[in-house]
Amino acid sequence: MDKNNNEKLSVLFICLGNICRSPAANAVMQYLVEERGCANQYVIDSAGIGNWHVGQLPDKRMREYGRLRGYNINHIARQFDARKDFELFDKIVVMDEENYRNITSQAPNDLAQEKVVRMADFFTQHPSATCVPDPYYGDAEDFNLALDLIEDGCEGILKTFST
Repeated sequence: MDKNNNEKLSVLFICLGNICRSPAANAVMQYLVEERGCANQYVIDSAGIGNWHVGQLPDKRMREYGRLRGYNINHIARQFDARKDFELFDKIVVMDEENYRNITSQAPNDLAQEKVVRMADFFTQHPSATCVPDPYYGDAEDFNLALDLIEDGCEGILKTFST
């Protein structure tokens, strides 16, 4: 694996608008690495494919459901920047197939394209799940399912890439 940032693994989480799933993954992953005392080994960020919510806090429902689990989901939304993000990040973790197709289509070369992985690739507790569904138009059950899957995926990422 190619490392940068002084041997830190840099991980970028991607969803459609950067207000539900990817900022939640950012917060969950940050919480897990801090809890385990390995935060100094990671650079964690998130971004959205679209620019609809740039500069905004995450959806208030995701912030609230995350807070109930002990997470501070407060990332300010930004849009994915292929010119910078493929260079800066070792792994670009997408939430669903639409995200995967969009981000891989922006890759400048095969090496960059190989950095893009699906969150579902890291699920261990939800082996039949194929993505983290977008809860934006859903209810509490949808937000909690998204958080369950994100927690599972982040645990899997840590197990896979622990240094």
